[in-house]
Amino acid sequence: MSLAVCGLFAALIAAGAFIKITIPMPLTDMHFTMQWFFVLLAGLLLSSNQAFMSVATYLIVGLIGIPVFASGGGPAYLLKPTFGFLLGFAFAAWVMGFLNERMHTMHALPMMIPATAGFVVYYGMGLIYFYMIANFLLANPIGWKEIFVVYCVGTMAPDYILCVLAVVVAGRLKPAISQMMMYS
Repeated sequence: MSLAVCGLFAALIAAGAFIKITIPMPLTDMHFTMQWFFVLLAGLLLSSNQAFMSVATYLIVGLIGIPVFASGGGPAYLLKPTFGFLLGFAFAAWVMGFLNERMHTMHALPMMIPATAGFVVYYGMGLIYFYMIANFLLANPIGWKEIFVVYCVGTMAPDYILCVLAVVVAGRLKPAISQMMMYS
């Protein structure tokens, strides 16, 4: 059952890539997608390892060439400055699952703690990777302030709203998921 649930969330994250709004940017287009919402649900509903494996499965599928990312797939995606945000999904899901495992709650307010921690990990990894790839691999110098202002400010508020929405949805789904996992 655990493997099936991980596969389900990997598929949901992949489907979320196709529910998108593309925002043209100077260095690379940004895609606001529903992937983050499904990553949040994985982190809030599954164990830390299951949440991580769900996202890792999605990343592996995309990197081997199946076009499940917002702009396609393949190993060249590693060279895109925005790939760090996809990597951030995996670690954010693990952090959310880890915190959630220790909290044992279905109430919205306490569940905002893991969601917010995941949000910080997601954006932190995304920004660091973006900076490293842009400045050292692509030799396209860009400062931290510019990365933050151009590539984050416009997406942070909608992504945090998705955190709130995911917490509400997870609170409703958690009893059913917990019961389903108990009988597997």
